[in-house]
Amino acid sequence: MINFLLISASLHKLKQTMEKGAVFPLFYLPPIAYFSKLSDYRSTVLIEDAEHFQKQSYRNRASICSSNGRLDLVVPVIKGSKVHTTIKDVKISYDFRWQRSHWMSLQTCYRSSAYFEYYEDEISDFYQKKWNFLFDYNEEMLALMLKFLKLNISYSYTDVFEKTYEAFADFRDCIHPKKDPDMIFKSYFQVFEEKNGFLPNLSIVDLLFNQGPQSIKYL
Repeated sequence: MINFLLISASLHKLKQTMEKGAVFPLFYLPPIAYFSKLSDYRSTVLIEDAEHFQKQSYRNRASICSSNGRLDLVVPVIKGSKVHTTIKDVKISYDFRWQRSHWMSLQTCYRSSAYFEYYEDEISDFYQKKWNFLFDYNEEMLALMLKFLKLNISYSYTDVFEKTYEAFADFRDCIHPKKDPDMIFKSYFQVFEEKNGFLPNLSIVDLLFNQGPQSIKYL
């Protein structure tokens, strides 16, 4: 009898070896799945900088754990940043004090976690200074998260938009708030877990605040 599961696993492994790298979008405080995939393709990573902005995606939102369950933090963008605006041209709106709101939410949700104080000084800068463009903000945020994780990633930029990539794994659309990731998340201790149960694939800060230097082992 043919073992279809074994064949499927072998084909998946073959496909991965054929793929020389992967292309990723830039997200705001990306979810755990994002960094898990980054660690798989760390030698050759392309950051998409020529796509059109996608609303209701992780490009300007992150999910954290609150006492009432999953809480979305959304970075507002200036009106006119529709789907036909190139991601590098999307400007952040400061019509209301969203930075204060986000930082207060992070403090409220994670002040009691084991490692919040370990990271808070550097993260708080992102809620005091102002960035004009969402891409630049996310880019510097990514660099800080990689530093915290001690995850050595070499990446370059696409410069030109390509609809598909034959030799690269493409994560521009599959890591999305409305799509279930194709991976299983082992549980780790979370603040409010007794009330909410374990919430998978939250922002990477949830893992960092709760697991600290052990976060890279989880990935």
